Amino acid sequence: MGVPVPLTPLSRWYLYAIHGYFCEVMFTAAWEFVVNCNWKFPGVTSVWALFIYGTCILIVERMYLKLRGRCPVLLRCLIYTLWTYLWEFGTGLLLRQFDACPWDYSQFRYNFMGLITAEYAVPWFCASFIVERLVIRKTLRLRFHEGCEDGWEIFLTKDKVLLSPTQM
Repeated sequence: MGVPVPLTPLSRWYLYAIHGYFCEVMFTAAWEFVVNCNWKFPGVTSVWALFIYGTCILIVERMYLKLRGRCPVLLRCLIYTLWTYLWEFGTGLLLRQFDACPWDYSQFRYNFMGLITAEYAVPWFCASFIVERLVIRKTLRLRFHEGCEDGWEIFLTKDKVLLSPTQM
Protein backbone atom coordinates (compact mmCIF):
# COMPACT_ATOMS: atom_id res chain seq x y z
CA MET A 1 0.00 0.00 0.00
CA GLY A 2 1.30 3.47 -0.92
CA VAL A 3 1.83 6.44 1.30
CA PRO A 4 -1.42 8.34 2.03
CA VAL A 5 -1.57 11.72 0.31
CA PRO A 6 -3.34 14.91 1.44
CA LEU A 7 -6.63 15.89 -0.12
CA THR A 8 -6.37 18.05 -3.21
CA PRO A 9 -7.44 21.70 -3.02
CA LEU A 10 -10.53 20.81 -5.07
CA SER A 11 -11.45 18.05 -2.60
CA ARG A 12 -11.01 20.41 0.33
CA TRP A 13 -13.02 23.11 -1.49
CA TYR A 14 -15.82 20.57 -1.94
CA LEU A 15 -15.87 19.71 1.78
CA TYR A 16 -15.80 23.38 2.74
CA ALA A 17 -18.61 24.16 0.28
CA ILE A 18 -20.82 21.39 1.68
CA HIS A 19 -20.03 22.50 5.25
CA GLY A 20 -20.97 26.11 4.51
CA TYR A 21 -24.10 25.10 2.63
CA PHE A 22 -25.25 22.89 5.50
CA CYS A 23 -24.51 25.57 8.11
CA GLU A 24 -26.43 28.16 6.09
CA VAL A 25 -29.50 25.92 5.97
CA MET A 26 -29.25 25.18 9.70
CA PHE A 27 -28.72 28.86 10.57
CA THR A 28 -31.72 30.00 8.56
CA ALA A 29 -33.84 27.25 10.12
CA ALA A 30 -32.76 28.29 13.62
CA TRP A 31 -33.31 31.97 12.77
CA GLU A 32 -36.82 31.21 11.53
CA PHE A 33 -37.56 29.40 14.78
CA VAL A 34 -36.17 32.12 17.06
CA VAL A 35 -37.76 35.03 15.20
CA ASN A 36 -41.10 33.47 14.16
CA CYS A 37 -41.34 30.42 16.45
CA ASN A 38 -41.76 28.30 13.33
CA TRP A 39 -41.57 24.65 14.36
CA LYS A 40 -41.18 23.58 10.72
CA PHE A 41 -37.56 24.86 10.78
CA PRO A 42 -37.56 25.84 7.10
CA GLY A 43 -33.86 26.26 6.35
CA VAL A 44 -33.07 27.81 2.99
CA THR A 45 -30.09 28.88 0.92
CA SER A 46 -28.99 29.27 -2.67
CA VAL A 47 -26.79 27.11 -4.86
CA TRP A 48 -24.50 30.15 -4.99
CA ALA A 49 -23.69 29.38 -1.35
CA LEU A 50 -21.63 26.38 -2.45
CA PHE A 51 -19.22 28.57 -4.42
CA ILE A 52 -19.28 31.36 -1.85
CA TYR A 53 -18.55 29.20 1.20
CA GLY A 54 -16.18 26.79 -0.55
CA THR A 55 -13.98 29.59 -1.86
CA CYS A 56 -14.19 31.70 1.30
CA ILE A 57 -13.17 28.83 3.58
CA LEU A 58 -10.39 27.70 1.22
CA ILE A 59 -8.95 31.22 1.48
CA VAL A 60 -9.40 31.14 5.28
CA GLU A 61 -7.45 27.86 5.20
CA ARG A 62 -4.56 29.68 3.48
CA MET A 63 -4.75 32.43 6.12
CA TYR A 64 -4.72 29.83 8.89
CA LEU A 65 -1.60 28.17 7.48
CA LYS A 66 0.20 31.54 7.27
CA LEU A 67 -0.98 32.96 10.61
CA ARG A 68 -1.16 29.97 12.98
CA GLY A 69 2.34 30.44 14.39
CA ARG A 70 2.27 34.22 14.30
CA CYS A 71 -0.86 35.38 16.09
CA PRO A 72 -3.31 34.05 18.69
CA VAL A 73 -6.52 32.32 17.72
CA LEU A 74 -8.84 35.19 18.69
CA LEU A 75 -6.92 37.63 16.50
CA ARG A 76 -7.01 35.11 13.64
CA CYS A 77 -10.78 34.80 14.09
CA LEU A 78 -11.11 38.57 13.93
CA ILE A 79 -9.13 38.54 10.67
CA TYR A 80 -11.30 35.71 9.31
CA THR A 81 -14.43 37.65 10.28
CA LEU A 82 -13.22 40.77 8.46
CA TRP A 83 -12.37 38.62 5.43
CA THR A 84 -15.84 37.04 5.58
CA TYR A 85 -17.47 40.48 5.53
CA LEU A 86 -15.32 41.55 2.59
CA TRP A 87 -16.06 38.30 0.71
CA GLU A 88 -19.79 38.48 1.45
CA PHE A 89 -19.91 42.09 0.28
CA GLY A 90 -17.90 41.40 -2.88
CA THR A 91 -19.81 38.29 -3.93
CA GLY A 92 -23.12 39.92 -3.03
CA LEU A 93 -22.28 43.01 -5.08
CA LEU A 94 -21.28 40.85 -8.06
CA LEU A 95 -24.40 38.68 -7.83
CA ARG A 96 -26.59 41.74 -7.45
CA GLN A 97 -25.41 42.91 -10.89
CA PHE A 98 -27.22 39.86 -12.30
CA ASP A 99 -30.19 40.08 -9.92
CA ALA A 100 -28.91 36.86 -8.35
CA CYS A 101 -27.92 37.89 -4.80
CA PRO A 102 -29.81 35.51 -2.49
CA TRP A 103 -29.60 37.70 0.63
CA ASP A 104 -30.78 41.16 1.54
CA TYR A 105 -29.96 42.63 4.93
CA SER A 106 -31.81 45.92 4.30
CA GLN A 107 -34.17 45.24 7.22
CA PHE A 108 -31.24 45.23 9.68
CA ARG A 109 -30.37 48.50 11.38
CA TYR A 110 -26.60 48.32 10.79
CA ASN A 111 -26.57 47.04 7.21
CA PHE A 112 -24.43 48.38 4.40
CA MET A 113 -26.14 48.41 1.01
CA GLY A 114 -28.20 45.43 2.17
CA LEU A 115 -25.20 43.18 1.47
CA ILE A 116 -23.60 42.95 4.92
CA THR A 117 -24.77 43.74 8.42
CA ALA A 118 -22.93 44.40 11.67
CA GLU A 119 -25.55 42.36 13.54
CA TYR A 120 -23.90 39.22 12.19
CA ALA A 121 -20.43 40.05 13.56
CA VAL A 122 -20.70 37.70 16.54
CA PRO A 123 -22.15 34.79 14.54
CA TRP A 124 -19.44 35.23 11.87
CA PHE A 125 -16.75 35.38 14.56
CA CYS A 126 -18.05 32.19 16.21
CA ALA A 127 -18.36 30.52 12.81
CA SER A 128 -14.76 31.43 11.99
CA PHE A 129 -13.60 29.85 15.24
CA ILE A 130 -15.50 26.64 14.44
CA VAL A 131 -14.23 26.65 10.87
CA GLU A 132 -10.61 26.90 11.96
CA ARG A 133 -10.71 24.57 14.95
CA LEU A 134 -13.05 21.86 13.67
CA VAL A 135 -13.29 22.07 9.91
CA ILE A 136 -9.98 23.29 8.48
CA ARG A 137 -7.68 21.58 10.98
CA LYS A 138 -9.48 18.24 10.60
CA THR A 139 -9.77 18.52 6.81
CA LEU A 140 -6.03 19.15 6.49
CA ARG A 141 -5.42 15.88 8.35
CA LEU A 142 -7.54 13.82 5.96
CA ARG A 143 -5.64 11.60 3.52
CA PHE A 144 -6.37 9.61 0.38
CA HIS A 145 -4.83 6.17 0.36
CA GLU A 146 -4.27 3.56 -2.30
CA GLY A 147 -6.39 0.49 -1.90
CA CYS A 148 -9.33 -1.30 -3.37
CA GLU A 149 -11.17 0.80 -5.89
CA ASP A 150 -14.20 1.23 -3.66
CA GLY A 151 -12.06 2.10 -0.65
CA TRP A 152 -12.61 -1.15 1.25
CA GLU A 153 -9.72 -3.32 2.33
CA ILE A 154 -9.34 -6.23 4.65
CA PHE A 155 -7.94 -4.89 7.87
CA LEU A 156 -5.72 -7.37 9.66
CA THR A 157 -4.42 -7.22 13.15
CA LYS A 158 -2.48 -10.19 14.50
CA ASP A 159 -3.95 -12.48 11.82
CA LYS A 160 -7.54 -11.59 12.69
CA VAL A 161 -9.87 -10.09 10.10
CA LEU A 162 -11.67 -7.10 11.59
CA LEU A 163 -13.72 -6.06 8.57
CA SER A 164 -14.03 -6.95 4.94
CA PRO A 165 -16.52 -5.90 2.25
CA THR A 166 -17.97 -9.42 2.03
CA GLN A 167 -18.97 -9.27 5.70
CA MET A 168 -21.07 -6.15 5.17
